[in-house]
Amino acid sequence: MGNVNRVRAPDAAGYDTDLYQWAMDQAARLRALAVPGLDTANLAEEIESVGRSQRRELSSRTTLLLLHLLKWQFQPEQRGTSWISTIDEQRDQIAGILADSPSLRPGMPAMLASVYQRGAVRASRETGIPTTAFPASCPWTLEQVLDEDWLPTD
Repeated sequence: MGNVNRVRAPDAAGYDTDLYQWAMDQAARLRALAVPGLDTANLAEEIESVGRSQRRELSSRTTLLLLHLLKWQFQPEQRGTSWISTIDEQRDQIAGILADSPSLRPGMPAMLASVYQRGAVRASRETGIPTTAFPASCPWTLEQVLDEDWLPTD
């Protein structure tokens, strides 16, 4: 194929700095086009799915992180390196998603509140501890949850 020089549109730079915002913007722009023979509606949907995928992965990883933080706090006798590894991995992956798509960060407090219940239900299933034993809402701040040096205490 050889060396091909690609010219990027001025607004394509957002792809490198905020994938989620870029995908949402590009999908909106595609929907506004009317190009004969170009399936703009489905192209826009596919591009938008890239952004939704980022948000879903962030939600999933946050749920898993909360699950392990709850297990850490409520089962101190079970603490081990595998839990720490999972906590560290989820924090690293969340940081990576937020680096790729910083426009998702402002929604993190609301996401934390909404996925906490899923984390608590999963923690209950894995530990046998009734969900009523866990706080009704997330007892930690977003900063604590994402802080690589923080773990909940007993």
